[in-house]
Amino acid sequence: MAVKIRLTRMGKKKAPTYRVIVADIRSPRDGRFIEEIGFYDPSQEPSVVRIDTEKAKKWIANGAKPTDTVAKLLKIAGLE
Repeated sequence: MAVKIRLTRMGKKKAPTYRVIVADIRSPRDGRFIEEIGFYDPSQEPSVVRIDTEKAKKWIANGAKPTDTVAKLLKIAGLE
């Protein structure tokens, strides 16, 4: 099973917030996921990024690939 660490959209229309999730690559953006590992709110100033780095490290060690956006957020959260 190929696994990605990616964002899923939450919140209201024109006011998105995102969850950082671990999901199978075949599942839709807002569909089933394996585990929630963080939260991202771009609408606040400064942006709020909360990611459980221990869970993220565990999933990356097990072969999960972060998307480009999540890789930037992981860097901001202090994982690389």
